Amino acid sequence: MIGQQILLYFVLLLFIIAMTVYFGVRRGQERMFAVMACAWVVIIDQYAKRAVVQTLALGETAELLPGLLRLERVHNYGAAWSSFSGARWLLIGVTGVGIAAIFYLVTTVVRHPLGVWSLWLIIGGGIGNLIDRVVNGYVVDMLATEFINFPVFNIADIFVTCGTAAAAVYYLKYYDKSDAKNWENRHGTHRSDNGNRQE
Repeated sequence: MIGQQILLYFVLLLFIIAMTVYFGVRRGQERMFAVMACAWVVIIDQYAKRAVVQTLALGETAELLPGLLRLERVHNYGAAWSSFSGARWLLIGVTGVGIAAIFYLVTTVVRHPLGVWSLWLIIGGGIGNLIDRVVNGYVVDMLATEFINFPVFNIADIFVTCGTAAAAVYYLKYYDKSDAKNWENRHGTHRSDNGNRQE
């Protein structure tokens, strides 16, 4: 049954991420294990989308978690809430630039574990949806909420959203203490006593 299959994929992905976090922290190799988690986000996201496409017709629904979520195959030609619908190459370009910018930050500036994990999970989700846009011209969405009226989304979207929320916490609470100096050293800037950046 497709609902059970998708649920199994998601639970497996959560387990893999939990294990990569555990071993990354235990061995002090957050960066390497975060990259592995990123790769698994892409793999599981693509498997889930393929399973839905092979099982459900466009617009068809199936049971997932009654009262919470149902499966519904949707093709999203735009961005969030179908904004910029039909602007395929613009969205590919913007997504590619965004992923490249985050990759630059996470490989050159960000050292705090929360920042590393959050940014790599955003990259994983971004790549998952970028593959759809390049290959199909649209993103396959399949998770529909039953308790509120909310746009249909997919596994990649979950990790982009959760990663962004975690990255916001990292930036507000840990960036200045942990990684601001990395940016300043790389770009030749420093903070004056009043907090303003100066050359």
